[in-house]
Order: sequence, then structure tokens, then C-alpha cells
Amino acid sequence: MNILSYGLLGLLTRDESSGYDLMLRIQPHWQAKHSQIYPILSRMEEDGLLSARWVEQTDKPDKKMYRVTDKGIQKLLDWMYTPVSTPALRDELNLRMICFQVTNPIVMKRWVDERRDWFESRLAYYEALLANLPEEAVQPGSPYFGEYIVNTKGTMTAKTGIEWCHWVNGLMNAHFQERQATHTH
Repeated sequence: MNILSYGLLGLLTRDESSGYDLMLRIQPHWQAKHSQIYPILSRMEEDGLLSARWVEQTDKPDKKMYRVTDKGIQKLLDWMYTPVSTPALRDELNLRMICFQVTNPIVMKRWVDERRDWFESRLAYYEALLANLPEEAVQPGSPYFGEYIVNTKGTMTAKTGIEWCHWVNGLMNAHFQERQATHTH
């Protein structure tokens, strides 16, 4: 079992879902493609962690709906009581920034602007997810509370990222204005 497997089990504790719906629900929190999810679901079904049924659809292909079993809930609970790993920090922009002295500052500004645009789109994305949660999601007893706090973290992270981009651009603009002023005198 990998972390994605446990995340899928966790999503299935609330309600029955198709593999496609699970992919959409996990995407805001964990990058996973359908080519990863479907084999995991099949394996967990074979291991008795999930049960599945086929639902006929008239205008689309039939879909397989998954539900977590008691064995799956026990497996999820076992994982829930293990220590949480530290977050992985793998951001290519960070490495490029460390090496920025070998590039054109205009290129660096473009990277920062592109990242700001990305953070702005993520902010809108997480705000939309929050808007679609039921009002009770803000209550710790709600089955949607986890999504509420994680999506709120997403908005906070995006806002901080936007602020960082503005800060970097401000530093670069001040530097270029200072250099321009010394070269004109």
C-alpha cells in the first residue's frame, strides 16, 4: 500500500465513488492520474479492502462504483496511527532561483510572473472547492471537515505564494531602478 492507496480509502469512507470521481476528489491534495488510480483500486478490491459494483448508464459506458469494506477501514485506521512523514519540497523554481545569477533577469521575472499566475489560479480553484462544501464543513464533527481545513490550507498557501511573487518582483524592480539611476548620473 502506498500513500495514494490510503488517500483513496479515506475518500471512500464517506460515500461510494467511481475511479474517475475519486481522481477528481484527490487531485487538489495529491497528484494522481487515472493510470495510477485504477490499478490501485483493482488491487485493493482483490485484497478485500474495497467492494465494487457496476452501474449501467445509458448515455455513457457503465461505471464501476467502489465502497470501502470493514477490512479497508481497519487498514486505513492502522495507517492513521503511524507517524506522518515530513512534506517533500521539490520545486524546480527554487533551484532555478538559486542559480539565477547565470541568467537574464528578465527571464527570472517571467518565471516569477508565471508562478504568480499559477498561484492565482490555485487560489481560485481552492476557493471554488470551499464554496461547494456544505455549511457544516466548518464543524470538526462534520465528514467534510478534513476537506474544509485542507482546502483552506490550499488558499492560504496560494495567497502566501502570490505575496512572495510580489515581494520578489518588488526587490528586482527596486534593484533595476537603482542601477538605472546610477548609470544615468
